[in-house]
This record gives sequence, structure tokens and C-alpha cells, in this order.
Amino acid sequence: MQRNKRQQAILEIIARKEIDTQEELCAELNRLNFNVTQATISRDVNDLRLCKVAGSVKKYRYACLDVDGEAGKMKNLFRECVTGIDFANNLIVIKTMRGNANTAGAFVDSLGISEIIGSVAGDDTLLIVVDSNEHTPPIADSLREYIK
Repeated sequence: MQRNKRQQAILEIIARKEIDTQEELCAELNRLNFNVTQATISRDVNDLRLCKVAGSVKKYRYACLDVDGEAGKMKNLFRECVTGIDFANNLIVIKTMRGNANTAGAFVDSLGISEIIGSVAGDDTLLIVVDSNEHTPPIADSLREYIK
């Protein structure tokens, strides 16, 4: 019950204020009498599938990608900007049109795939690190489905 209230409060906070760090979100929740740590916030960010998008005041801000709204737009952007997906061992390389690797990365991050350890975006290339060689082919295949 407390988790649901806290997560609802997170959604309300990021809807009205540009929050760009987990520490800042933690402070906001503590002001609202939620006794939370950064580790709790990290789990909530994952549960809520929050991602960082460009802010108007700050460089980035947390946002919730709802299934029918922004997430649908992100899926379309991913499909339109990705030119290829390949992998070797535990690495997936996503090639994009110039200037779109961050967009592809934001979409992949929003999927919340637990086997993805992390990613690094350049200008036209997104490098994804997967936790094992065995998980890499099915994740690459899953990502390819989004560009069909």
C-alpha cells in the first residue's frame, strides 16, 4: 500500500516539476513525509518505467512513458530512425540515422529489459551491453520486431 502511494506521489511530482536525479526525487518524497532512500527510488524508477527526456528548464527530466501516449511515439521514432541491429557475444549494436542514437537508447531503456546492463549512445550508434551471451540473440530479435 505504501509503495503504491509513493509511486503515485512520484508520478505527481514529475508531472509538475522537472526532476533530473534520483537524489532530487528522494528529497521531494521526504518533504512529503515518505521516508525513502535512493535505493528505493531506483526500484520505483524501474517499476514505473521512468526515463529521462529533454527538459525545458533542466537538461533532462524524468518522464513516464504511458503505453498509448509518449511510448507509442517513442516506438514510432525508434522504427523510423533505426537502420540496423546486429550483435556479437553480449553486445548489441543499433545503427541509427545521424543524431538519433539517444532517441533509440531512450526507447530501449523504457522497455525495462532486466538482462540489459547498460547502454552508451553516440551520434548514430547505440551500444547495448547484455548480461550474458545467451540472452543477447533473443533481445536483438525482440528489438528487431520494433523496426518491422
